[in-house]
Amino acid sequence: MDCGQVFRWDKADNVWTGVVQGDVVRAWQDVKTGLVYIDSRLSPAFFRSYFRFDDNLDCILTTVNKDKYMNEAIRSYRGMRLIRQEPWECLISYLLATAWSIPNIKKGILKLSRLFGKKIDEEHYSFPQPAALAMACESDLCDCKLGFRTNRIRKAAIQIIDGDIDLNELFELDYEAAKKKLMTMDGIGEKVADCILLFAFGKTEAFPVDTHVEKVIKNYYGDHEFFKEGMTKNKIGKWGRLYFGKYCGYAQQYLFYQKRLEGLR
Repeated sequence: MDCGQVFRWDKADNVWTGVVQGDVVRAWQDVKTGLVYIDSRLSPAFFRSYFRFDDNLDCILTTVNKDKYMNEAIRSYRGMRLIRQEPWECLISYLLATAWSIPNIKKGILKLSRLFGKKIDEEHYSFPQPAALAMACESDLCDCKLGFRTNRIRKAAIQIIDGDIDLNELFELDYEAAKKKLMTMDGIGEKVADCILLFAFGKTEAFPVDTHVEKVIKNYYGDHEFFKEGMTKNKIGKWGRLYFGKYCGYAQQYLFYQKRLEGLR
């Protein structure tokens, strides 16, 4: 929950508190037993899916453990999993993520939720539904101080309401077709599309490439034969899918988190 996938969780006194599916959730892990405890009205089955406890993590990490760099990332952060996010919230979250730091993304989502979501308790609000954002007046949206992202999220909401984009359809499409569909939306390029597909639609063959991942790949794998004619973010994404295989999204998260925490050059 601290590796840049989700933006509505905060930690205090070893307890994580977040808003999921309109419910305030508290979660913590026993450091001795590894057991995860969750205080929520949502079902245990929901959280088994949300935290992807149904993934065979040992098998996945063995599959992507291709070299000494990946081995070190896995050794350091073993146990980290992808999260299955709600598609609509994930879509808007990553539209907000463009050229913004994680603290700013969290603030933007909080402002949106306070203005257009439903109050859960004194501190927490549900994530706004598409209709709420589609019908929001410009001045109210501007109060959220989202900058150029404002029009993008409103357009996205209208496309969802009008049926131009069917999020459920993306589950049925293969990775390439789903990515192409997402990239018809304003503000969604390769990286944002890959994030949404990886974190909301279970497309583990997505390999998002931001500046952090780009630096890691250049530093670790820049002399790879695949890059002999140059390196671009698009090319890095293709390389990641070829090199790490169908679970390359997991490899990306381990390398991304290692870079974020350890500041690799």
